[in-house]
Amino acid sequence: MTRTVLILNGSPRQKGNTAALVEQAAAGVRSSGAQAEVFFLQDMNIQPCNACDACQENGGNPCILEDDMHSIYPWLRKADAIVVASPVYWFTLSAQAKLCIDRWYALESPQGNPLKGKQFGLLLAYGDSDPFASGGINAIRTFQDMTRYLKAELVGVAHGSASEAGEIRNRTDVMEAAYRLGEKLGKGS
Repeated sequence: MTRTVLILNGSPRQKGNTAALVEQAAAGVRSSGAQAEVFFLQDMNIQPCNACDACQENGGNPCILEDDMHSIYPWLRKADAIVVASPVYWFTLSAQAKLCIDRWYALESPQGNPLKGKQFGLLLAYGDSDPFASGGINAIRTFQDMTRYLKAELVGVAHGSASEAGEIRNRTDVMEAAYRLGEKLGKGS
């Protein structure tokens, strides 16, 4: 059975630095013989969680909000690995990425969380050359905490500095890291 890697692009730019990292990771996934399924979150209607807890009260039934998360939920369940890609905005993940992740709460159920045991990867682009000053480290720490909570495996993080849209393509080290992360997730190792 072919492995599936879900890649969630949390950038508002279709041709920015995050998109370049997503392309590299997806190429790495495909080179390993796995399927890469990419969602561009900016173009999707994803509402914020309204804390109604209906998903929990209904025994882990899907979220009652009628939006595009219902097209992502099946992929979250099906995927062998999940990559979140984001620019660092205001010292952490973008609003688009965080909004999607917040809605993963609806996956919790008495039967457990379908994300438990999955492999995860994180792709980040930030403006400052220092991951601490840029806030990149905050996004990484958040992701580490999230995967620990899920009892999932954080396989790797590919990150780097680039200010202008598409500039990260000149960072061969970061582009190679994104490709290798995709390849590793595609292989399942």
